[in-house]
Amino acid sequence: MKPLTAAKKLGIFLPATPEEFRTGEISHAQFAELQSNPPEWLAELRRNGPHPRPEVARKLGITITALKKNDMDKPLTTAEIKDLLEQMPEWLEAARASLAKQRVEAAEAESKKDDGPGRAAAEAARNAEK
Repeated sequence: MKPLTAAKKLGIFLPATPEEFRTGEISHAQFAELQSNPPEWLAELRRNGPHPRPEVARKLGITITALKKNDMDKPLTTAEIKDLLEQMPEWLEAARASLAKQRVEAAEAESKKDDGPGRAAAEAARNAEK
């Protein structure tokens, strides 16, 4: 697979990887080895960054769109992410609240889904047999 694909699957920022990772193809066996037995450079990147946008958004508890809207759609280190969480700027607090609200609404909508007439008919048929 291409280095960009492997980096996305590993959740790491490609430009921060070693040259040999960026320039070569990665076989599925090599990728599996990276996942099961990460080398020091990979463990260090996962621990301290810089992290790609999806990982930054996940660690901050917001969407990538919120990062873009607030000019923060760039790779950040773990220390920078911790600083943002400690300072909790107004935009970050609002973005976290917005995502939390969206998740609650999605969960409520999922729980209220109608099972359709098929289920009601099946239950009625079972009750009629009794």
